[in-house]
Amino acid sequence: MSHKLSPLLELQKLDLRVVEINEVRRKIPDRLHTAEAPLLDASKILSDAKSAVETAIKERRTHEKDLEAHEAQTEKMKSHAASLKTNKEYQAHLFELELANKKRGDFEEKILLCMEKVDQLQRTVADTQAKVKALETAFAQEKKELDEQERVLAAELAQVEALHREAAAKVEKSLLERYNQIKASRKDQPLAAVRDGLCLGCRLQIPPQLIAQVKRSDDLHVCPYCRRMLYWEGEPVRETSSALSEAKKADMEVGESV
Repeated sequence: MSHKLSPLLELQKLDLRVVEINEVRRKIPDRLHTAEAPLLDASKILSDAKSAVETAIKERRTHEKDLEAHEAQTEKMKSHAASLKTNKEYQAHLFELELANKKRGDFEEKILLCMEKVDQLQRTVADTQAKVKALETAFAQEKKELDEQERVLAAELAQVEALHREAAAKVEKSLLERYNQIKASRKDQPLAAVRDGLCLGCRLQIPPQLIAQVKRSDDLHVCPYCRRMLYWEGEPVRETSSALSEAKKADMEVGESV
């Protein structure tokens, strides 16, 4: 590998780590929201159940008051029985009492249904309160872990950025400018290895002459397709004088120096 590329590769490693850290940090709020969602849902169910209990209790009390008013009215009706004079009036009175008793039964049934509803809703409240408590504990633990992860990542990012500044200072100015241009245009790594005849940046096959130039590591070259700086991961190739002559000729025809 060219001695010029070593500091650039180190710089690229740091750049990639910065991207990784920022990507993980970017997802932390979403992970926190996802972790909190079951708690929010359960809290909403609990709130709705409590409101439903209050509504059912108010409804029961309304029916109880209606029953009390009906009972008072029925007692008044019964008190008039002594003043009835004819059998027809008495039969009408009995019919009214029968209707009153039926109506009282309706009120009592409504009260009973409300009581059953309140009991059921109160059980739901109790069960949901237990669930909310468990979810609060789980969410608090998850938040604690995510907060700690955010703290660790923020500290690491500051460290990596400091190392990045140091590494950038060791790179030739022209190479650093070229590196930054490629990074800005591609939004990813500016350097790519050559392996099995491919540029690992774009996964396209590059000309054999260019591969030979990259192997020799006597200069910097770029991929003709993705324009990334190329480097050879293996040992540099020792060439004969004849091979060197041919390679120099290839340099005039293929590839581009940085």
